[in-house]
Formats: sequence, C-alpha cells, structure tokens
Amino acid sequence: MYPVIRKLQRKRVVLASASPRRQEILSNAGLRFEVVPSRFKEKLDKASFPTPYAYAVETAKQKALEVASRMHQKDLRAPDIVIGADTIVTIGGLILEKPLDKQDAYTMLSRLNGKEHSVFTGVTIIRCCSTDGRLSMEVTDFYEETLVKFSPLSEELLWEYIDSGEPMDKAGGYGIQALGGMLVEYVRGDFLNVVGFPLNHFCKTLAQLYCPPRVRQDSVPDVDTFEHLSALEGGGSNLAQGGAQAGDADQNRTLEDPPLADLLRLIDGFQSSKALFVACEMKVFDLLKAEAPLSAVEVARKTEASERGTEWLLDVCAALGLLRKAEGGYSNTELADRYLLSKGEDSLHGLIMHHHRHTWHLYTHLEAPLRDGSMQSHWPAGHAGEDLCQVDSLSRNQDSQLQFMRAVHSLSKVTARRVATAFDLSRFSSACDLGGCTGALAHVLAREYPGLTVTVMDLPEIIKDVMGFQPDGPQTDRVSFVPGDFFKDRLPEADLYILSRILQDWQEHKVHELLSRISARCKPGGGVLVVGPAPDRGRCAALPGLLTSPGTPLQDGGRERSPDEYRSLLQAHGFTEVRAVPAGSVLHVILATRAASMPGTETTSPEATG
Repeated sequence: MYPVIRKLQRKRVVLASASPRRQEILSNAGLRFEVVPSRFKEKLDKASFPTPYAYAVETAKQKALEVASRMHQKDLRAPDIVIGADTIVTIGGLILEKPLDKQDAYTMLSRLNGKEHSVFTGVTIIRCCSTDGRLSMEVTDFYEETLVKFSPLSEELLWEYIDSGEPMDKAGGYGIQALGGMLVEYVRGDFLNVVGFPLNHFCKTLAQLYCPPRVRQDSVPDVDTFEHLSALEGGGSNLAQGGAQAGDADQNRTLEDPPLADLLRLIDGFQSSKALFVACEMKVFDLLKAEAPLSAVEVARKTEASERGTEWLLDVCAALGLLRKAEGGYSNTELADRYLLSKGEDSLHGLIMHHHRHTWHLYTHLEAPLRDGSMQSHWPAGHAGEDLCQVDSLSRNQDSQLQFMRAVHSLSKVTARRVATAFDLSRFSSACDLGGCTGALAHVLAREYPGLTVTVMDLPEIIKDVMGFQPDGPQTDRVSFVPGDFFKDRLPEADLYILSRILQDWQEHKVHELLSRISARCKPGGGVLVVGPAPDRGRCAALPGLLTSPGTPLQDGGRERSPDEYRSLLQAHGFTEVRAVPAGSVLHVILATRAASMPGTETTSPEATG
C-alpha cells in the first residue's frame, strides 16, 4: 500500500463513479471510500475540446463537482475528498465511449481492428471544505494515456465477443481485464489505466497534495530514476545518495527531498548523455545484439578499449536501463535493441550521433552566444534561420549536413506512423510535406494510404542527398521530391500540406507568411497537418522543442504553441475544423480544413495565380 493512501484513512473519501472496475482498483490499493455515482449528464460537445484528453478531464471534473455539491446541499457537510474519473478510447481523433447497442459496438471494434489506439483516463480530485454552511473546493486534475494495439480479428470473432455482452458498458467496446484481453496484441503504458483508473499517477498526485517533501521513502517512487551514476564514476554529486557526512539527521532529511534528488539528477544528467553517446559511437549495442552475453573484458577486446573504462561504461549503461548485467555478462535491454542499434527500423543512432558530434559542442560553448546575443539556431542548409552561429564550421560542410539529415531521418522514422495515423487522411489524394527532408514521413503516409501521392519540398542542397535514405517498396513510386524554398518558390499543388516540426523554428512573422502562402495555395476542403512537440506534459513540457531538436540551441524567435494557440493561428488563415490529438508522448498533430473563403480577404493571391 502506498504510504500516501494511509494518510487518507481518517478522511471521508467519495468515489463519484459506479464503475466496479474503479472500485476494485482503489479497494485493492487499500483506500477506504464511499461510492456515490454522479448524476452528471455526459453530453459535453466533444468538438469544442482541443484534444480528446481535455474532454475526458472535463467530464471527470463535472462528475466530481456534481457529487460534491449534491452531498453538501444534502448534509450541509461535504466529504473531504471526491474523486471523479472518465475513460475514453480514441483513434484517428475520434472519441469512442460506451456503445449504444450491438451494432455500435461492432462499429467501434471494427475501427480498432488491427490498429493501435489511445486510452485516456481523466481524473479529478476535489478537496472540499465547509465553513459556515458554504462549500469551498480545491480542484486538481490530470490525465493518463496508454497505447493499445488490437490484433487483426475476423468478423466471426468480433461478433462472438459482442454477443458475450461484455462490450456494452465499456469505453471503446471492450474490457481488457476480461474476455477483451484476447483481442489485444500489446499494451504500452499503464495497464490499469485501460481497465479504468491510473492508480500509479493517482498516487503520485496524492503525494504532491498530502505529502510535503520529506525523506524519499515516504514519496511515490519515480519510474525512471537513476541515482547511482556518481557512485559508479567515483565522483559527481554524492549528495544524490544522501551521502553528506555532516551527521545531522535534519540535513540528511533535506538532502533526500525528492525535488533536491531530481535537481541532483539534472546536474549529473550530462554524464548519462555522454556515456550513451560514446556507447553508441563504439557500437556497443550492435556488438551485444550479435554476440551477447559478453563480459567487460570481451567487449573491451572487441572494441579496442581499456578493460577498466569499458567495465565502467557498461555498468553506467546498465544503471541507465540500457543493458542487463548478469553472471554471464552484459546484454541489451529491449529498449536498446529497438532504438540504439546503428541500423534498424526504429534506430535513433543518427540522432544520437548528431548530438554527440555537433550539438554537444554547441552547448559546451553556450555562454558565448548568450552573452553576445548570437543565439539564432542554425540548421544545416538554412533549415531554421538565416544567420549561422559562428561556433565552428561543422554545419557548412557535407559531412555535417549528412549527419543532420541522418538525425532528422531517424527521429522521423520513429514517430512517422503515429503522425500518419493520428487522423484518417484517406479523403486526401495528394499531399505536400514542406521541409520533409529525407521523406521518412512521406513514405509512411504512402504506405498507410494507397490512394495518396506525396511530394516532399525542401532546399536543393537537401534534396540532392535524399536518395541514400529511400526505402524499398511499391509505395516509393508515389513519393517524389521537389527542390525549393517554401518561403520563395511556388508551392506544389496538393490537397493536404504538411508542416512537421517546422513552425516552432520560425519567428512569428515568418510563421504567418508561410501559413498565408499555404492558405492561398490550398483549395477549399483541402487541409493542413501541423506536427509539433506535445504541450502540457508537466513542468518540462517545453524541453523537447527547446533542447532536443536536431538543430542547435535557442531558436531566435521561434516558440512552441498549445492546441488552442494553433487553433487561433490556423483560423486566422482561413482554416476551420481544427482538431488536435497526441501522437505518442512527445508529439501533437493538428489537422485543419481550408474554408471556402476567408472573411475580409481577396479571392485570389500571387501564390494562387502565380
């Protein structure tokens, strides 16, 4: 039982849900609570929410608010805590709740058949206080996402499952904890979230509300902790282990505060990154994929490195969760096999090598551009900025440009399928990926939509080197490349224009200029697909765009935007029906449709007529 659960034992806790699955999850965690089902009518306009999870969170909040208000009016005393939750299934931006009947269940399950989808649970925790007959409430809410993939299923199996009756009271028409589990090929994320309640996230949130920072043993454990690098290195911030030798119990307690431990991990974080970069450059993960398990001595011999240094590097990678260490030697984890090999469908090796050989150097010398104001990022070949940082000449030569392209290519391949399937794009027959570099996303779009042809437009110096990145397969005939500058040259004709990780790199006036050109070129009923870093994922939400772009530090004037900001931006340029959905945990995808006309604008433009 989480220690934080014990802190609620003397409080009156109410669950505003009749779901037996949520009741079971919370009861098994040791929480004592009453069940008061909410009477809130779940008729919120789904189209009015920028994201599916925003809808789930608002529904959960309204459920909890209704119960808290009703109980206060009845007893003139509200419970201490009211918990509301709402679970939805989404695919292609469409929200699937509980089916209305068997035919509705069949429609839902047919959509999910053989595909990956997201399960969101919105949770609201209301802390109530009654003073002089008046109710005051403090509302905390969050959401959790889990990815689920259905196996390809026959019509007979679908109807057999529907006839069992199980789908009728479950979001998306299936229950993973029972017969519906047979339909599922894999789950990525919190399994209990799919059942109906994200217990781990709930307990972490309770810890933030009810457990002031004290010793680490009283906090909810972090999934991705890494606290032993300093000890392995024989240096670094030993304070992260509570290793101060002052002998003062209060001081030790302070050093073990979770926020301080997080800060110390951040201070030591560069060491972890560099160890990963060097292991990839030495192709340690390739070696262990082919010959594991191997001892440190064997790895040292095969990589022509020192035994002592190799053992330290392998131990660091094991502490980071990239390797397994056993009596027989070291071997890769599934994470390393999937992402860290030099070649592979989901390899991030190109991105890692770009950071190792280029971005690392720029951040090492970050103080100089901060002081003199030359903070503009430089993507090779002018991808994001007109003036290049004068740190070194790496970005000007062919090797650096190819390294940049490998970085973009590897990151795009990992995320392309989720981007391509975030919405159903089958209504479009042609697409143009502006700044699409090697065409990684274009090829996945062509594979997912057999009726779609895709044109990639990028600068001539990029296009001349793309052939070495092209895959095999029949879809390659429907992908073409056009050299050009999307700010200066005529845009290729298309039903759908794609801006994948482009807009956040440019100053505001350049963003409006580009969207104006697209709007003028796009026919009514056509669309624009915008891909950017996922917003509001916690206190470090902005970091993916600010730090981990394959470019360089501190884009000059570029910024990230929330789904609401994208909605306003696109509507200002004549696009309607703006919808946003997450594509995994790091990206958001926005799809908007070109309106028939823009109020207050001419019907023709140089771009449209040129």
